[in-house]
Amino acid sequence: MSIKQMIFLVLLVFMPISLAAHYFEWGELVVFVTAGLAILPLAAWMGTATEEIAVVVGPTLGGLLNATFGNATELIIALIALKAGLLDVVKASITGSIISNLLLVMGFAMLLGGLRYKEQKFQPLVARTNASLMNLAVVAILLPTAVGFTSGGINSSTMQFLSTGVAVVLILVYVMTLLFSMKTHAYFYDVGLAELEQAELAEANLAEGEHKVNLWLWIGVLVVVTLLVALESELLVDSLSAATDQLGLTALFTGVILVPIIGNAAEHATAVTVAMKDKMDLSVSVAVGSSLQIALFVAPVLVLAGWGFGQPMNLDFNPLELVAVAVAVFIANSISSDGRSNWLEGTLLLATYAVLGLAFYFHPVVEAIASN
Repeated sequence: MSIKQMIFLVLLVFMPISLAAHYFEWGELVVFVTAGLAILPLAAWMGTATEEIAVVVGPTLGGLLNATFGNATELIIALIALKAGLLDVVKASITGSIISNLLLVMGFAMLLGGLRYKEQKFQPLVARTNASLMNLAVVAILLPTAVGFTSGGINSSTMQFLSTGVAVVLILVYVMTLLFSMKTHAYFYDVGLAELEQAELAEANLAEGEHKVNLWLWIGVLVVVTLLVALESELLVDSLSAATDQLGLTALFTGVILVPIIGNAAEHATAVTVAMKDKMDLSVSVAVGSSLQIALFVAPVLVLAGWGFGQPMNLDFNPLELVAVAVAVFIANSISSDGRSNWLEGTLLLATYAVLGLAFYFHPVVEAIASN
């Protein structure tokens, strides 16, 4: 058992603690912290179950399964927050997840991988394709806010229809991206090749009787873990407002910084681990692929889900969030465009994340000074 698996196993103890904290009313802050810690191993188990199922169903269907459940934890948390009417937190979690994956995850991967290996390489063609998709995502997220700002303000129903139209376009692009990466140009992507190699290895092990995947067992695990993530997410969201007030944090900072770290922890660990094994192609694919899924799939789904929940979820973001996303995409694209990485480039990404984090933390103070 690896150290990462041992840590996630130990963190499972926070699941009953969070439930006890809720029912015995130990305080909203205790519930928030313990629920957040409980989600970390559950998200890891969800990823493990998805990978095991992918081994059996094959690389194509397995790739689709991984694409669907890749950000399931963040989507579940966001859906529950959306249903509770915490729209600022939901929007902040969208931009925060994009920023976190591009700067924090890829930064740590390049830093720690670069400390072990002088220079690491990954496919520049895939990096450029992903850069184009991220540029589209930035434009799509920026335009509704720009329309509202330049028109002197538009009514909420018009903004909702505009956001819905943009959401539909983004989902169509996401579907075409899946078709491109898993079917017509699968040979471009190391992730697809890695899944193929994993499937072939699993078949070889299966023939030798070394590794037999119980499909129905892992499907059951996936269902149970998904339900537990939903339960813990509800505890997290219910205690979020009171807990962040006690900590002196704003909804903006919580959504941009804290929620993405909780939801993405398992993927963070995976990206860093494979980078330290000199598998930078896979590491970059995990980080950038997760950001793309948030922008092209999760955000549009939340906009459409807003109709069902009766919540006016749109793509009208805080200007600081848009600046942060644009900065993250720009520096991530410029660093990854050559298909090479080193520890200094990882440090630059982490430094950018730290600066943005400080900006979000002190944002209310800046507003207060400006108002005076």
